[in-house]
Amino acid sequence: MSFRVSVTKDYLVFASAHFITLSGHRCEPLHGHNYRVGVVIEGPLDAECWYVVDFSVLKTVMRRLCDDIDHKMLLPKRNPRLGIELRDGSVHVALDGRQKYVFPEGDCVLLDIPNTTVEMLAQHLAQRLRAELDSAGANHVTAIEMEVEENFGQSATYREEATLST
Repeated sequence: MSFRVSVTKDYLVFASAHFITLSGHRCEPLHGHNYRVGVVIEGPLDAECWYVVDFSVLKTVMRRLCDDIDHKMLLPKRNPRLGIELRDGSVHVALDGRQKYVFPEGDCVLLDIPNTTVEMLAQHLAQRLRAELDSAGANHVTAIEMEVEENFGQSATYREEATLST
């Protein structure tokens, strides 16, 4: 027996700047979005409490994950076309070996992803949520679906399934 619960709240948002590298050696101009996040959790009921996951825990974790990247420049650490170097309180970004941007270090978040597409942001948030839920003892969750919307009607959903140990 499995259940699905979801959380989409007005405060599960983040406004961030980014750019993505595109095929054909092109790079998008620097720009930003007002992202919205929604999450669906699947799993059996907790035998003691009769819920999949405590909504208050889920909302608290998701709010923190959004706040961590709110009003930041999002940079992908695993992009082979980008060189990212921390120097004297600044983040220097080179594209294909040529200096492209310099940002204050405190305004940046270096993400362990290959590109700052909405697909990769959804995967990043789902994996962080999985780690947080596991740490909180909610290791019975069988699936996480994370939707990240970068513009009205324009979103990506990442689904991660786990096999429970018996």
